Amino acid sequence: MTVSREAAWQLLTEWTQSDSLRKHALAVEAAVCGYARRAGEDEEAWGVVALLHDFDYERYPTLGDHPVKGCEHLATLGYPEWVTRAILSHAAEATGVARESPLEKTLFACDELAGFVTAAALVRPSKSVLDLEAASVIKRMKDKAFARAVPREHLRQGAEELGLPFDAHVANVITFMRARADDLGLRGTL
Repeated sequence: MTVSREAAWQLLTEWTQSDSLRKHALAVEAAVCGYARRAGEDEEAWGVVALLHDFDYERYPTLGDHPVKGCEHLATLGYPEWVTRAILSHAAEATGVARESPLEKTLFACDELAGFVTAAALVRPSKSVLDLEAASVIKRMKDKAFARAVPREHLRQGAEELGLPFDAHVANVITFMRARADDLGLRGTL
């Protein structure tokens, strides 16, 4: 099977009705594709994994069912093992699938951070990612009440797994998301 963004988007929108979850998938896609571009990897292939990493979350919100049941469905559709393995590895603590490849590490590193960057942008007066800086995101991490569901240790661990300083990783994700600000609903008033 050849993976395509069009097929992945169709599956995502079939299984995911929440606009915020769809935008999360797009934000993770923007970040993962940015890293793929920098590494000379296949952007579309990496982007498909990013789009589909949480596609089953509305149907199976319990960690352990998610992302396992979604990956079982992907396998029946003919998605290759490297796609399902990467998706399973983003929830390694529940699936037992260790992150080994650059794609797997990148998906994990971008998943929670893309959500955190989105939250940080939306509380700005501009409601925009276009004027958001890494220092503001890092400062928000100290406020335990802000985006409380996001494990701070996962944010830092993702950067470590990529071999990047945390502030550089945050700046990269912001940059990659800025390029898709309109699609993400993060242009705000700018």
